[in-house]
Amino acid sequence: MKILIVDDESVIREGIMRTIQRAYPQYDIYLAANPEEAIQLLRSCPIEVVLTDILMPGMTGLELMQLSKRGYPHVKWVIISAYSEFNYAKEAIKLGAIDYLLKPIGKELLLDMIDKLKELMDQEAEKARESKMLRSNLNFLREAVFQRWASGLDIGGMDMTSVIANHPRFQLIMVKMESDRAVHLEHFIIDNVLTELTTQYGRGFVATYDAKSLLGLITVDDEKSMERMLEELRTYLKQYIRVPFQIMHSDVLHDFNAVPVEVQRMHQDSVNHEFEYYATGGNEIIEVAIQYIRAYYNTDLSLEKVASIVYLNPVYFSQVFKQKTGYGFKEYVIHLRMEQAKQLLLNPQLKLADISERIGYQDVKHFTQVFRRKYNATPTEYRQGHRVDERKACP
Repeated sequence: MKILIVDDESVIREGIMRTIQRAYPQYDIYLAANPEEAIQLLRSCPIEVVLTDILMPGMTGLELMQLSKRGYPHVKWVIISAYSEFNYAKEAIKLGAIDYLLKPIGKELLLDMIDKLKELMDQEAEKARESKMLRSNLNFLREAVFQRWASGLDIGGMDMTSVIANHPRFQLIMVKMESDRAVHLEHFIIDNVLTELTTQYGRGFVATYDAKSLLGLITVDDEKSMERMLEELRTYLKQYIRVPFQIMHSDVLHDFNAVPVEVQRMHQDSVNHEFEYYATGGNEIIEVAIQYIRAYYNTDLSLEKVASIVYLNPVYFSQVFKQKTGYGFKEYVIHLRMEQAKQLLLNPQLKLADISERIGYQDVKHFTQVFRRKYNATPTEYRQGHRVDERKACP
């Protein structure tokens, strides 16, 4: 059995791993500290069971499960959490979780659950192994051939007759992401969401176009269905995708030979196409960022570092931060540092060099320049002026 344990607390995931390995040394155990690592392992390893925490940075365990169910229907999910609210358990069971366990998990309870899973999986494997493998291979082959066809590459004499026959009329949907990092998690989410909506609104399939773009082919009954599908796709992606993205689509096509040209047109149009952004949860995300900034404002704090803490693209994080706080990132950090400097200047025992270092400036001269620009007075002048005010206030 191949088991993936997903938990952002290393003590928890390693403790569960040790318990299972001692009882079942023949099982393969994989560990993931966050949903993105989990996605990469699901895509690269034949995972059979996932034990996932609920509350993690970037995405909940329930969201991870929901987005993974279609792409990995054979995987058995067990939710583990320190939160015993009934709604979590109800939602987990609704999504198809095999079990819901509360931390701390007793060893006997954990091992009993593993035994039951093994028995269930053996029964299912006996019934479905051959048909599932055949279906999976056919889908993979079809999508790989279509990817080469859409890119204008030679498909090596592969027969596309069945695909063409099933789609005498069709439309193309391209989703393209913008990011300076690898987008494994986002790519996975788009694949699953677009595949689910394609099944819901018509028939078709989704193929990878490149590392940051996916291409869907769909046949729908009418234009209204296409409009509803695109709107729902946009809503889902704004909820889950933490990087800027574009959604483009073609008109109705009747000729498969037109696919490479149409794909190239959409790719070229993307240059002038506006990117869309993550829409929900902004307040909570920025609150986490502000807490982090307040804790580490006196360090070498960068926009990229804070953006990575909340799993956002730096450009997008900068825009959302400005929108939610009214400050640019750099402006906000300077504001925090200068407000703290004013408090420290009230202590006459502290030297300017000490204050400068405490708020994150190694160069006193630079600190003085920044302070003066903000308050129209040097730190020394501010300190002296405050002492004068104190003497005037005393009876």
